Amino acid sequence: QLVESGGGLVQPGGSLRLSCVASGFNFNHYGIGWFRQVPGKEREGVSCVSHFDDSTEYGDSVKGRFTISRDRARNTVYLQMNSLQPEDTGVYFCGASGVQNKCVLYPPVYDYWGQGIQVTVSS
Repeated sequence: QLVESGGGLVQPGGSLRLSCVASGFNFNHYGIGWFRQVPGKEREGVSCVSHFDDSTEYGDSVKGRFTISRDRARNTVYLQMNSLQPEDTGVYFCGASGVQNKCVLYPPVYDYWGQGIQVTVSS
């Protein structure tokens, strides 16, 4: 099970920190990714962190603004989102992938998903 928290409404230029807490599986054997989706569009990869070496990947639209981190003791992955813009609005999902080594921002390889949480960036 994956449970997201930390979403909400924020003004442009503001920050939010999302959390994804895992339970019921071996967190340390899975890469964790964040994706977002808006109505009518495909799920977009935002960021992921590898289970193997904690290496990270970011989507082009969030590089330099978002930071992903992993706390193995708490079975939690965080997504720090800074300089938020209206185009960052969407439902954010975290997922767990058993793909070995590097993580990838490709939804079909993810085995578990959270229920999603709304992030709205608006003035």
